[in-house]
Formats: sequence, C-alpha cells, structure tokens
Amino acid sequence: MIKLSDVTLMRGSKVLLEQANAQIFPGHKAALIGSNGCGKSSLFALLRHELSLDAGSCDVPAHWRVVSVAQETPATERAAIDYVIDGDQHLRTLQAQLAQAESDHDGVAIAALHGQLEQAGAYDVQARAATILAGLGFASEQLQAPVTAFSGGWRMRLNLAQALLCPSDLLLLDEPTNHLDLDAVIWLEKWLQRYSGTLLLISHDKAFIDTTVGQIISVEHKQLVAYTGNYSSFEVQRAERARLQDIEYSKQQDKIAHLESFINRFKAKASKAKQAQSRIKQLEKMETLLPAHAASQFSFAFAPPTDLPNPLIAMEHVQLGYDETIILQQVKLNLVPGSRIGLLGRNGQGKSTLIKLLAGVLDPMRGDFSIAQGLKVGYFAQHQLEYLDPQASPLLHLQRLDSRATEQQLRNFLGGFGFNGDEALSTVAPMSGGEKARLVLALIVYQKPNLLLLDEPTNHLDLEMRYALNVALQGFEGAMVLVSHDRYLLSSVCEDFYLVDRGEVSSFDGDLDDYRDWILTQQNTETPVSDKPKEDRKATKRKEAEFRQAVAPYKKALKLHEKKMETCSEALLEVEEALGDSSLYDDDNKKTLMQLLDKQTQLKQALEEHEMAWLDAQEAIETARQDYDTE
Repeated sequence: MIKLSDVTLMRGSKVLLEQANAQIFPGHKAALIGSNGCGKSSLFALLRHELSLDAGSCDVPAHWRVVSVAQETPATERAAIDYVIDGDQHLRTLQAQLAQAESDHDGVAIAALHGQLEQAGAYDVQARAATILAGLGFASEQLQAPVTAFSGGWRMRLNLAQALLCPSDLLLLDEPTNHLDLDAVIWLEKWLQRYSGTLLLISHDKAFIDTTVGQIISVEHKQLVAYTGNYSSFEVQRAERARLQDIEYSKQQDKIAHLESFINRFKAKASKAKQAQSRIKQLEKMETLLPAHAASQFSFAFAPPTDLPNPLIAMEHVQLGYDETIILQQVKLNLVPGSRIGLLGRNGQGKSTLIKLLAGVLDPMRGDFSIAQGLKVGYFAQHQLEYLDPQASPLLHLQRLDSRATEQQLRNFLGGFGFNGDEALSTVAPMSGGEKARLVLALIVYQKPNLLLLDEPTNHLDLEMRYALNVALQGFEGAMVLVSHDRYLLSSVCEDFYLVDRGEVSSFDGDLDDYRDWILTQQNTETPVSDKPKEDRKATKRKEAEFRQAVAPYKKALKLHEKKMETCSEALLEVEEALGDSSLYDDDNKKTLMQLLDKQTQLKQALEEHEMAWLDAQEAIETARQDYDTE
C-alpha cells in the first residue's frame, strides 16, 4: 500500500502540499487531478525517489517495482522494438549474463540463467513488444526502424511502450494520451483495464479517466482529497458539495440558461440518430455539473461571426495528398453554418491532411473545391504553438491584432483564458505547453472566425480549461471540424461524425461507442504481416474458412464477456457513487453500507472473472492465428 502521512512538499519557496494524507491500496487504479502547477508531477517524482519530503512520510513497499514513462528519448540507432525491450533492464542484464556464461562455457550458470530468463518473460518478449507497439499505432515495418527516424511525438509513444512492457507493481503515467490518436487511446484503455498492478494516472482526458480508474485523488488547497469512483462520479460529488455550500452558484445561472436553451434547440432539430442522442445526454450532463466548475478561472465565449456565407466550403471528387502520394480521394464535403463535424479514423489515414486542406495549407490535387468570399478560418494545430512570438506577451499578441482596443478591454478578455494580472504581461518563452495552447485559442476566439478547424485542441489543457472550451463551443454559430482523442469533447460538441479510412471520407452512422467497437474489431481481425511466399489460392481460401470457423466460438465469447464487463462496470460505478455519500457512514445506515460493500465485492469478483474469460478467448484466437500462420 502507498501511504502518505502529513506530507509537506515544496518546490523552491512554493508550498505544493501541506500536511497532506492519502492511501492507495495494492491493485487499485487512481487518477491524480488538480490545476496545473499544484504538484501532481512533483508527487510522481516523490514516488520515484527523485524528490525528498520537507515533512511527513511517504511509504511505498520496498519490494515494489515502480515504472514510469521516460520524458527524454536518446538519439539512438537502435531499432524501435529493441529500444522498447531495452526498458526492461532486468531482462537485458540476464541476457548479458547468459552471453557471458555461454562464452565461459559455464553449464551450471547457463541452466540457472535460462530458468531466470523464462520467469522474466524473455521467450515471448518480442511478441509482447510487437503487440504493444501495434496497439500504439506502429506499423509492422516500423518495428525495425531506428529511433532517430521517428518524430518527437512518436518517440514518446516508444517511451510509453517501454513502460507498458516492463513488469511493474506501481505504474505511473503522466498524460499518456497526449501524443496518441483516438484508436491508440482506446487500445491503451483496454490494456490498463487488464493491468493487475497499482496504477496512478495524471490525465486531462475525462473519458480516459472514467474508463480506467476507480478512485480520484484531488489536490485541493494543498491537501489530497480522495473520492470513490471515476471522474464522472467525482464531478457529481463535487457538484453536490458546491450546491450545498452555494459556492458562487448564482454566477452560474446565465450559463445554465444558455445550455438549457441550446439543449432545447438541439432537441428540436436532432434526429433519432445515435450520435444525436449521445450529444443530448452529454449536454444535459454538462448542465447538471456546472456548479462543480463554479470556481474555474476560465470563462470565455465565441462572439457571433461578422459574416456567415452559405456554404463556407464546398468540395466534390477532391483528391489530396503530398507530392505524388495520394492520401484521400473522391472526397465530397460541404461545410455550412452550424456544421459540427468530428473526424474519426485510425492513425495515418488522413484526418490532419483533410484539416490542412480546409485550412488552406494544402491545395487539392484534383476535383472541385470552392471557398466562400468572407470565409474566416480559426485553425488550431499543435505546430501553431511554435508560431507565437517567444519575446512577446499575451497582451502584446492581442494588441497586434487590434490596435484600437483599450488595454483594459484586452486584459479583461485574456482573463477568461487564465492570463490575469502580471501573467498578461509575461513573455511566451518560459510558458508551459498548456499556457501556449490557451493563448493560441484566445487569439483564435478574438478574431471571430466563421469556420473552426481544431486538430487535437485539448493537448496540454487541464480539465477546467477543457470544460470551458466545451461550453464555449456550444455557442459557436459557424461551422466546426474537430479531430480529437478527447471523447467527452467529441460527443458533446459534434453532431455528425465522418470516418477517414483507406483513402476515403464517409459518414459514420453511429456514436463513439460504435466507433470504439469498430476500432476493436479492426484490431482483432487484421492479420499480421507475413513473409511467407504466396500460396495456392484455393488452399488459402480453405485455410481462411477453417480459421474463421475455428475462432468463431471465441469471438462470440469475446463479445459476450465484453458486454458482461460493461454491465459489471456500470453497476460497480453506481455502487461506488452510492458509497461516496458521507451519510452512509452514520451508525443508522450501517446495514445499507454493509450491503453496498458486499455488492461491491461481488461485482469486482464478477468483473475479474469476465476479464479472465475475455483474456482466455483472446489468447485462444491468437493461438489459432499463430497456428494458421505457421501451417
């Protein structure tokens, strides 16, 4: 068990934690949340023994293997898969010892080391590493590519793969989804749900937190406050506490009225499509949880665009790509005021390429592509953070856009993005990624665009800023196209989804749950690349049919246990939300408390049984696939 007792932690003269207490039990999965700069990453450094306490105690079992994601990647020519395996230093040490023993012809040592290597997983480590890399979006031909061939974001994926491959008792993940696409996030969720160790997670992705943890540890006023359940449960508990204490509740009435009006308008025009119903539920949930965000420093809105031509962009039979490489073809898409499109698709299929076409960064290779006179694009992409003037302040950036506005008007506007007082006058150079992202968003909002193109806008944004962006996007009157791995944002601001896959862009008939199922189906059914020579066509078809017939019962079992796991998880969430009620712990409610605790235990056992059955079925499919490939 991890036990923090009366912990005081400082960085320089700033007190991050003061006499804080928390406990995390073995096998539990918890998310550490709080505003930027509150001490979350410092607490991770403490658990890695990289920082010392100023007071109190931090107890972690001495025998626990603590693993976290490396923040730096050496410029090495090592193949990607070898670099990932290098992260298991114990395994590499045993392999080096075996090589030495073989060189010395020491039979006793060789025998002993083979046994240790088997226990360390040496004989399937290549397969495990390849599976993890595939899940994180690496193609099979990239596994032997040198680390130096990958960009910074892909190197961070390699570091994440290292951490997932290493045996661990405590896994520390700090913003693991920042460099991932939605399909990789979905794969990582499944991996973490099956992880048997203790997980401590820092993330600003609400949906990701919801599906991976059962406890929230919130940094509040230099204290660690524990909440039972996932992030949605935490929001409900915090919202209720805010209502009871009437913390700035009156300030929220205008926002509540705004959201109610938007929900009613959306219901009036929404079809019965699954994505429409999903969005209505998300909007209603946002309205309920507004008090939980009452004290947020972020509050802004999109002003009505000066002009709203219709259509803003029209395209038909469009082909696009780079140089001679065609990425997408026969694209047909019309953007009109009010369009709210979310782009879905696996990594490398062309989502960002399509965004670049709409932004005017790329020209179409062929086809009909027209933009309206008066089109004003607000384009957010990660590379745009680099275009900020490092020596200029947020205030100066805005003054360059609007020299006629008064300083106070601009300061008031920047305050909604968290740049208050002297922060509005500080230079960009030392800013964090989150602060730079907020400034780029502020510049976009100020210019009153009629077309918003958002490519992963929530990377580096904390939970409160993500929520403020979500609320602001509800009132945006122009057209919007969004690429994001944040499913909470996608489901609450997008009315239509388009799937970018295999060179085509098509309407996706379903919601994000359907997309998750589609992604998992693709991952389960794609056949690994094989170097075997081409076989007789009839024999190949016969073998494929035999393979499908052999794995059919296991695939059926997969779907059954996935559904059972989902049912158990939902029931467990309800129980844990109920356990968050402080009145349960009064003597009068002891019987109800014991019943809930018993039910919690039963559901956890059932969930574990279905997870094991799911794993057995998955393993049976993999075994059958290997047998098929080796025939």
